[in-house]
Amino acid sequence: MTITREPPYEDAARDWLDELRRRAVTAFSSVGRAVLLLAESLACLPGVLARREARASFVRQLYAAGIRTLPVITVVGLFTGMILGLQVGLILMRFNQEYFLGAAVMLTLIREMGPFVTGICLSACVGSAMAAELGTMVVNDEVAALEIMSISPVRYLAAPRIGALLAMAPLLAFYACVLGVVGGGLVAYTQLNVDFGQYMSSAVAIATVKDLFVGLLKALVFGAVIGAVSCHQGFSTRLGAVGVGRATQRSVIISFLLILALGYMVTRAFYLEFSL
Repeated sequence: MTITREPPYEDAARDWLDELRRRAVTAFSSVGRAVLLLAESLACLPGVLARREARASFVRQLYAAGIRTLPVITVVGLFTGMILGLQVGLILMRFNQEYFLGAAVMLTLIREMGPFVTGICLSACVGSAMAAELGTMVVNDEVAALEIMSISPVRYLAAPRIGALLAMAPLLAFYACVLGVVGGGLVAYTQLNVDFGQYMSSAVAIATVKDLFVGLLKALVFGAVIGAVSCHQGFSTRLGAVGVGRATQRSVIISFLLILALGYMVTRAFYLEFSL
């Protein structure tokens, strides 16, 4: 897959329909290139893990995607659980159903909010940095230099980053869920007079293997999307420093929108049943 290319020259749009057509073609071609980038990166992962130099780069990306984001994930996961515990608990207290607070917090976090907040944090902290880094390499002709030396930029640059996000996103999502459940339990015990043991027993009893599987699957999908979008936007950078800023902005916005849409689609696929 060739990364460096001259932008196509086109005459000015004749009318608004022509401009709309060009934007649609550009959008669909960008989606296709991002999918091809993701597929090629996944195909290159075994080779990346087999070589010592590539493994060192992969470990650095694991550190950047996992360890460096732990403080943000910790704060966001803990306070997400505390907010859920407080808001849901206040509603359940009206009906004297505080016993189900742990179950409500657990299901909300493990099915949706844990993977969602993890994807948002990774997109903002890691995906934006990837797009800016790769975009800077493109405008400085470093990517072109790799291609001149017959080194694949996808294998050398994109595959370790996407692989690191695929590996760390489910782990960070599970970590965020655990912290969220604990945070909700602290709020339930200290502010809603709910016994902590009762809260935890309700939370553990309601969760199933399917819920855990769906949550981790969402996190895996979000990691792949963030990696593909960020690397594609970085490789598509043009116009120097201005282009780097635009690529970083687009990577975050597109990742946010895809996380919302794909989160809904995965939930609908696994939990919405139609009766004929």
